[in-house]
Amino acid sequence: MAFYHSKYSGRSRKVRPGLRKVILTVLLLLILASLVIGYLLYQVVMKPNVWTPDQKEIVIYIPTGSDYGDVKRILYEKGLIIHRNNFEWLAKEKKYPDLIKPGRYTIEHGWSNDRLINLLRSGNQTPVNLTFNNVRDVYQLSHRVSQQIEADSASVAQLLTDSIYIGMMGFDRLTIPSLFIPNTYEFYWTTNAEGFVSRMLQEYRKFWNEERKAKAADIKMSELEVSILASIIDKETNKDNEKERMAGVYMNRLKSGWRLQADPTLVFAAGDFSLRRVLDVHKTIESPYNTYKYPGLPPGPICIPSIASIDAVLNYEAHNYYFFCAKDDFSGYHVFARTNLEHELNAWKYRRALDRMNIKK
Repeated sequence: MAFYHSKYSGRSRKVRPGLRKVILTVLLLLILASLVIGYLLYQVVMKPNVWTPDQKEIVIYIPTGSDYGDVKRILYEKGLIIHRNNFEWLAKEKKYPDLIKPGRYTIEHGWSNDRLINLLRSGNQTPVNLTFNNVRDVYQLSHRVSQQIEADSASVAQLLTDSIYIGMMGFDRLTIPSLFIPNTYEFYWTTNAEGFVSRMLQEYRKFWNEERKAKAADIKMSELEVSILASIIDKETNKDNEKERMAGVYMNRLKSGWRLQADPTLVFAAGDFSLRRVLDVHKTIESPYNTYKYPGLPPGPICIPSIASIDAVLNYEAHNYYFFCAKDDFSGYHVFARTNLEHELNAWKYRRALDRMNIKK
């Protein structure tokens, strides 16, 4: 059998120079396009796209129930996003419109779209340092709290006046102020009314530890009774360094079966918290809070007592004082007396000072 060999057998086909040039050009264009696309993606994803006034961090609030449109409005109204189209493109790529999480977020100048969207997607909000002190009642407390977390004042007040709800915690409408221990607490801004009260119950139980409970038992008072007396002391003085002595006066009166005759309870009974001068007419008010008419402690705190006053009661000073009166120099301090004669002289000096200042009520 004869074999025939082509003249092209064993040889590689040569690429024509023109075709090779086209291929190289296409490859270069593809590489260049990839670089351009990569650069543009980098610009969209990683380039700084957040602006804040004076280049300082800023806090934004995304309310519960917000959607993607609400978030954009919050960001855009504050002028925080430099290139909005870039932000929105990446947000959609990262599925953020379906992952909105409410909260309080701290944003910094110069952040990229990627960093901002990752934060908002994560729900990693910045906690709030919620503070309350010098609070008269649960309505004032509700207002203070609503200014610091998302829960509105009406929802908090409604919960704290719900007899069934507070009853399950062991309180009623008169005693509920003793639940709250004035301090600074870390909360998430999105905390609702139930979350706030639940946390306060935890803090109450933590505050009334074994040591404080033992001290209350030693002075033969319940936690509530300590809080009630502490609330009276809070309204008598804001000088922490005389609270233990003042607590000792009231303890002496209670032990001796005397009426407390505490002016702040008359102010509470009158419901006129602008009173600066208690008169004889106020002593006739018919109220269980009138400690001039009724012996013992009133049925509930007249304010939310401070930690300093609670601890002053638990550690009251043992002495023989039964009276005290505001100093006539209006320093906020008090003079203490063992006898009614001494007290009447001190009270006369204070009344004369009030007259000189033309303070009638």
